[in-house]
Amino acid sequence: MVSASAEAPVACPLCGAVTGAPWRETTGVYRHCPRCDLVSRDPTTWLDADAERAYYGTHDNRMDDPGYRRFLVQLAEPLMARLPPSCRGLDYGCGAAPALAAMLTAAGFPTVGYDPFFAPDESRLDAQYDFVTCTEVIEHMHDPLGDLARIDTLLRPAGWVGLMTELRPPMTDFARWHYHRDPTHVGFHSEASLRWIAARFGWQMKSASRRVILLHKPA
Repeated sequence: MVSASAEAPVACPLCGAVTGAPWRETTGVYRHCPRCDLVSRDPTTWLDADAERAYYGTHDNRMDDPGYRRFLVQLAEPLMARLPPSCRGLDYGCGAAPALAAMLTAAGFPTVGYDPFFAPDESRLDAQYDFVTCTEVIEHMHDPLGDLARIDTLLRPAGWVGLMTELRPPMTDFARWHYHRDPTHVGFHSEASLRWIAARFGWQMKSASRRVILLHKPA
């Protein structure tokens, strides 16, 4: 059963359209947007900020962990291949272990990190950058349209956005998909929802795999 409060109309957190009827899995209540194709966790089931931060504290991401660095290379290598020398970047949602920023800086692309929980330096949001990375971040955004609009203002013309998130499988496979078992994951993207984002901000989708998406802001 879905609660009466969850039955009330709910706007898609990405595009604002009225989402479809809610359905329940063992991990929560979900809604599908017919306009942008985002599947979102019903906001009545989101963790509060304290619980969300506590859950992030259970993650074992370490700066010097070779496995974590190999994971981040999936984004770093194709992004760096497209960047002119000495570009400067921001890792938006860098977490407690900003390994990607360190890797990009060491490779000649100076990068700083911002994270609302672990690196809340708002002055870094007053600058502009040649690229912005979001690794395993977009699925956590409670206000994805607001966050993406902020990222757009942070990007210089001809800048790049590098996203890492696991793209949603066909809806028939959603129940068996592991990604929604993380209670801090609230937005589940498909290539269609990412194309909606690209169109909304005038970005060009240059590369999209099951986990890594590169978008370019025209000059």
